[in-house]
Amino acid sequence: MKRLFDITIALSASIFLVVPMLLIALAVWVDSGRPVLFTQVRVGKHGKPFRLYKFRSMVVDASRIGPHRTASGDPRVTRVGRLLRRTSLDELPQLLNVLRGDMSLVGPRPDVPAQAADYLALDWTMRCSVRPGLTGLAQALYRSHATPKQRLAADLDYVRHHSLLRDLHILALTVGQLLRRSGN
Repeated sequence: MKRLFDITIALSASIFLVVPMLLIALAVWVDSGRPVLFTQVRVGKHGKPFRLYKFRSMVVDASRIGPHRTASGDPRVTRVGRLLRRTSLDELPQLLNVLRGDMSLVGPRPDVPAQAADYLALDWTMRCSVRPGLTGLAQALYRSHATPKQRLAADLDYVRHHSLLRDLHILALTVGQLLRRSGN
């Protein structure tokens, strides 16, 4: 049921947002050139790696210049990228990841493989027991202001108690966060 829900919403949103996504791609290209998409290997369900898609919001090769986490005022973020990150529009290409089955609409946000070292082995395994999500409980509750401890607690709580009804609640909370435009 969850997979059918993910496909239905992601496909509908992709069709509805095709023109805005083309305009975003054009804005990224005009502001800082190509490529307009950023791809990165992330960890999916059961630890399977996949290629995550985002609109590029940082300078080309930003991952080689600095850490995998960004801080407020990071000089690698482009002018258009600041707007994309503030509104989370940079995440829209992940609808393709949802359609491909790499991700779900709701689940723990996918980490890069190197972040496995930040977790206890049991926590990492549990976190990776479900598909990662476009949004998750940590993002719905804290946006980008969660501490690593809060993020892990929210992710593990979601894994232990996920359901379609809870996913709908998390999506509603996420929309509220986006409308408040709090954080990155």
